[in-house]
Amino acid sequence: LLLLQLLHLVSLLPLLRHPFIVFIVRRALFMLFNSWQFGIFLPIVFGLYWLLPHKYRWTLLFIASYYFYMSWNVKYVVLILFTTVVSYLAAILLELFHGRERVKKLFLWLTLVACLGVLFVFKYFNFFMESFSFMAGKVGIQLHPITLRLLLPVGISFYTFQTLAYVIDVYRGSVKPERHFGIYATFISFFPQLVAGPIERTRNLLPQIKDEHIFNYDQATYGLKLMAWGFFKKLCIADNFAVYVDKVFNDIYSFHGFSLILATFLFTIQIYCDFSGYSDIARGTAKLFGIELMENFKSPYFSSSIHEFWSRWHISLSTWFRDYVYIPLGGNRVSAFRHKLNLLLTFIISGLWHGANWTFIIWGSVHEFAQVIEKSIFTQQRETQDETHGFTRVLKILLVFLFCMFAWIFFRARNLNEAFYVFEGMLNGVLSPLNYLKSGFRAIGINKLELCKIFLCLAILSLHDFLSLKRDLFAWLGEHSAALRYAYIYATAFLILMLGYVGQSTFVYFQF
Repeated sequence: LLLLQLLHLVSLLPLLRHPFIVFIVRRALFMLFNSWQFGIFLPIVFGLYWLLPHKYRWTLLFIASYYFYMSWNVKYVVLILFTTVVSYLAAILLELFHGRERVKKLFLWLTLVACLGVLFVFKYFNFFMESFSFMAGKVGIQLHPITLRLLLPVGISFYTFQTLAYVIDVYRGSVKPERHFGIYATFISFFPQLVAGPIERTRNLLPQIKDEHIFNYDQATYGLKLMAWGFFKKLCIADNFAVYVDKVFNDIYSFHGFSLILATFLFTIQIYCDFSGYSDIARGTAKLFGIELMENFKSPYFSSSIHEFWSRWHISLSTWFRDYVYIPLGGNRVSAFRHKLNLLLTFIISGLWHGANWTFIIWGSVHEFAQVIEKSIFTQQRETQDETHGFTRVLKILLVFLFCMFAWIFFRARNLNEAFYVFEGMLNGVLSPLNYLKSGFRAIGINKLELCKIFLCLAILSLHDFLSLKRDLFAWLGEHSAALRYAYIYATAFLILMLGYVGQSTFVYFQF
């Protein structure tokens, strides 16, 4: 039966190698959500999906997902296929050897080595070789590091973690292995969340790939509203702010004073709107096919503690590390020292997940130290009492935002020297406050009109996130009159047309 399923899937591969398909793929740029290619691709897949009988829908999603990925780089489709096949076979072997723990552990570790090995070669090999060579040089041993000239496959960190979560869940016995290889391959490659998440869990997404869906108008319109909001955050905020951020951080030593603080603040907003915008578009796209993806962001900059921030930021990744790294290490059910060590290891690995650079390790570490300090200062009782005082909570939110903002410097800087330069140079000229502010805006190229646009975007974003703390705004909007719903749609479209960045830009998290 398994061989027949594999043969059935293999029979579909010639479709992907058909000369016409290859021609289209080679002519297409990578299908960003904010590209005209995706604007053509999505309606076609959407229409075919609801026209086809249920038994053929997974096939359509499989072909569409692999075409979506191949439009970036045809050759690297081999990597996702390899990871998929390895994890698929490993899960079945884990079930076949149920009760034989040593054999199961062997299969689990072999799978971890195989999948993480691919990730290591493409993402971390050069970093570790260069770091090892640098350390050796410090003790007088001169080495010439071996480096590989490889392009980082887009989305490799996301789909690798999704496959590992599946195999670990099967090992733990919390899910059953999927016997249908085509459906499993579709679960791993589902195109809305393939290249930048959310990192879905087996129990949520895999059953939905198999379930028969009936078109739901309210769900589809909810998805379109969510996509519109995601496009607003990406095109009107993230892409426009990126112009000023890149100007400063790509030539950091040409700037000083308030321009460094301003660029850091704009990047703080940019990365949130860029990544959460992608997640919103991905979730909205999935809803068009009757599939619910997990929420990845919940107004994180309204958090009153670092711990709360990480429960609201990139939720799919933070919960992944909690369930598959932090808790297996012992979590908080160990000594105080071991608990802090577990937190530190988790955040260091989280930082490394984002990129092969010491800046990401420092970024993860400072968040861990902040949580340790935070926990030692504020007891649970004081936290409960403070929640009743509005001013105290506002002050905490401001402090958490400022901490996250300055921590983002390590995330955005290209190396540690540039990061430390930002910290050293940001107060240059502060003794002349008025000139300090004026020169900062002038250096970064923000005039009065651009400043008004920035304030408008920030006001809309802040209002939306604040109101979202207590209610689902899109569900609330769907409960009201058609006039209000259309007003929202036209207002969003108007803002995107008036304020949207002209041009096509990638999403920040594609590099991870």
